[in-house]
Amino acid sequence: MKLYIETYMERRLSDVYSWTRHRIKSVILEDGKKIVAKALRVGGLGTAGPEEVIAEIMKVSGLNESDISCSVVTGYGRNKYEGCDLEVSELTCHALGSQIIFPEVRTVIDIGGQDAKVICLNDSGRMTNFVMNDKCAAGTGRFLDVMANILRADISELEVLASKADSPATISSTCTVFAESEVISQLANGESRENVIAGICNSVASRVSSLARRAGVKEKVCMSGGVAKNGAVRDAMSKALEVQIEYDSLAQYFGAIGAAVYAFRSNKK
Repeated sequence: MKLYIETYMERRLSDVYSWTRHRIKSVILEDGKKIVAKALRVGGLGTAGPEEVIAEIMKVSGLNESDISCSVVTGYGRNKYEGCDLEVSELTCHALGSQIIFPEVRTVIDIGGQDAKVICLNDSGRMTNFVMNDKCAAGTGRFLDVMANILRADISELEVLASKADSPATISSTCTVFAESEVISQLANGESRENVIAGICNSVASRVSSLARRAGVKEKVCMSGGVAKNGAVRDAMSKALEVQIEYDSLAQYFGAIGAAVYAFRSNKK
């Protein structure tokens, strides 16, 4: 039995927009196919987070690091961590991970904590194009975090609250700072929290769907990343692009799964 581990580091913006937190996912695959274990941690500074998530996944799986045939690190923090055999672009990893779950996928929409990206694949599964938004927090998980904080809601509650909207508000600002002021103003003018939240989810979908159209949308389309868990954003994205959005509960781990697959294939060479 050969095992392959991946550590996916996604740095997240703090309230002062400095790189102080990161979300780390780890996946162990057996023979490049079966998920043996997975783990997720929100870490602090430096490389303590990856070390903690690796310790956690080893505990969950009952394995030792000596049982791992090959390891890969990916994500924005990959060049800061030296505990893996290889480092790989997260674009490659999200494409691979999405294909493992959805073999016929041709467009991957990834919305993470820091950026949003659209990855186009050909019929052989090779990446042919991508478009990213990594200059602004708007249209990312960070945007939803900021808005949830203003609305005194947990990020996990947004989907349910948005479903209760009777007339979604319009959030016209594309900048997180200006959108924050706009949301506060709408609440002060008596707009319901549910309508504002639905408007926020629509705003994220609108911004990212524009990226998708620039990249070129080809079915099947799937979403990866933590924001994929938000059904209100998925539904709004589907309407904006007029396509069905494929979703799997492992979407948040697609980057991790893809890197573990990369480790498996590299070790076979």
